[in-house]
Amino acid sequence: MTAVNKKMLKIGLVSVSDRASQGVYQDQGIPELTAWLETALVDPFLVDTRLIPDEQAIIEQTLIELVDQQQCHLVLTTGGTGPAKRDVTPDATLAIADREMPGFGEQMRQVSLHFVPTAILSRQVGVIRNNSLILNLPGQPKAIKETLEGVKDENGKVLVKGIFSAVPYCLQLIDGIYIDTKPEVIESFRPKSARK
Repeated sequence: MTAVNKKMLKIGLVSVSDRASQGVYQDQGIPELTAWLETALVDPFLVDTRLIPDEQAIIEQTLIELVDQQQCHLVLTTGGTGPAKRDVTPDATLAIADREMPGFGEQMRQVSLHFVPTAILSRQVGVIRNNSLILNLPGQPKAIKETLEGVKDENGKVLVKGIFSAVPYCLQLIDGIYIDTKPEVIESFRPKSARK
């Protein structure tokens, strides 16, 4: 495939945190996501980042801007997914969604339950808006990596697949973009008929 035909993957990264957005402490979500994506993705990609407070209207506006104006294929949020009153990231995500992708939230909780019993308190969701996939990830850097990569034993064998194994094929289905991952980090799955 020639470079002319290949679209460059554009990813929006949104860290939702009252305190980090006010400078009380340094945001760890965006650096963790960026580092993980650089390790995991085969293809080059562009990143558009936002650090915003836990305000539903601001989260909705940010997601709409990243999808509608900035044309991000994938938007990953971190933070604001628990049961506390200020945790409104899933509510904002669902409010601007065209379609929900419940399997992503189910799998994120499945992965996290291997590490902490409080994973059942997470309200993370996955949705599609226009031709973009939006996924709510946990706020803790360690949990972000676990959710994306899955559960591995001491030899690196995957016991429970991380959500990112389904992301490349999902993006291919909704927008036609073709990306791949490094199998030693996360093996992307797609049917043989969809492979290039």
